[in-house]
Amino acid sequence: MSIFKTDLKKIMPGFLCCLAIAIPSYFLGHLFPVVGGPVIAILIGMLITVFHKTGTVTREGISFTSKRVLHWAVIFLGFGLNLNVILETGKQSLPIILTTIATSLIVAFALHKIMGTNGRIAMMIGVGSSICGGSAIAATAPVIEAEDEEIAQAISIIFFFNVVAALVFPALGNALHFDTMSGDAFGIFAGTAVNDTSSVTACASTWDAMHNLGTLTLDKAVTVKLTRTLAIIPISLALSFLQVNKEEKEIEEEERREGKEVKRVSILKLFPMFILYFIIASVITTVATGMGISPSIFEPMKFISKFFIILAMAAIGLSTDIVKLVKTGGKPLLMGFACWVSITLVSLLMQHLLHLW
Repeated sequence: MSIFKTDLKKIMPGFLCCLAIAIPSYFLGHLFPVVGGPVIAILIGMLITVFHKTGTVTREGISFTSKRVLHWAVIFLGFGLNLNVILETGKQSLPIILTTIATSLIVAFALHKIMGTNGRIAMMIGVGSSICGGSAIAATAPVIEAEDEEIAQAISIIFFFNVVAALVFPALGNALHFDTMSGDAFGIFAGTAVNDTSSVTACASTWDAMHNLGTLTLDKAVTVKLTRTLAIIPISLALSFLQVNKEEKEIEEEERREGKEVKRVSILKLFPMFILYFIIASVITTVATGMGISPSIFEPMKFISKFFIILAMAAIGLSTDIVKLVKTGGKPLLMGFACWVSITLVSLLMQHLLHLW
């Protein structure tokens, strides 16, 4: 679907409904950063559908917003990634980041096989837990062609453990006798074991306030978190090629069944081009800042990315049956818990092995 091939009159009613949810959700997200705007937008959308089902007038616009606007959000997300700065400042935490990401993906895959859970939800929980919560899910969901209810379920589970982490980890840091002078150890812990930026910020800021460290822990945690965000690129590319290969086989099999001549499918027709544009955006930011252009020039694009994610989540909430979500949420919740615990333990173990704690 392209905006240039779609009747704006059909899109506008549903789009405006999503916008009406997204605007207050954005401001509420600033008031309650541990929860965040995207989760608030999903919750409002789901609550609205309990009392009022979306009709045919708004359906096309809501569908457009949950899919196409989500693509744009990922593309603009690339403008917030300066690859040089992140890699340079994140070297210290890179071994921890790689092991926690690998751990989460392995745990999610293993539990998916053991419990027989939905593969797309398992992938989003694994990626969301290990990389950067909502942003990672936003990037991977369209690639694996996840349904709106599957996205809502994955986001909700990630959100729940984000809140738990933000509330529990500062006390856990004290119990484990983290260094209270520099903030480095807890900053790395928060940056690797908490997945969403808003919760990382809340967790690290709490530690700074508890030990009068100014913003030392926060600065460290955010840098580590941004380094983790880079993993969106290789994982999205890998998932894209796997999905393309899967679709190629399905098309070829269908042609064989119908007795048609089997033709080689063009990878460009199946490849999710928004992932390529996301990478180009990050390269543009990296090259521009390397040439001396102020990073502040990209701030509006970072804001657009964040708001578009909220907008898309509002649409996903409006497309989600909250009753069905609760009834089918047991196994995915257990998977989210297992990923969260395993990431926490591996992060602590790696810090101990690297003599950071």
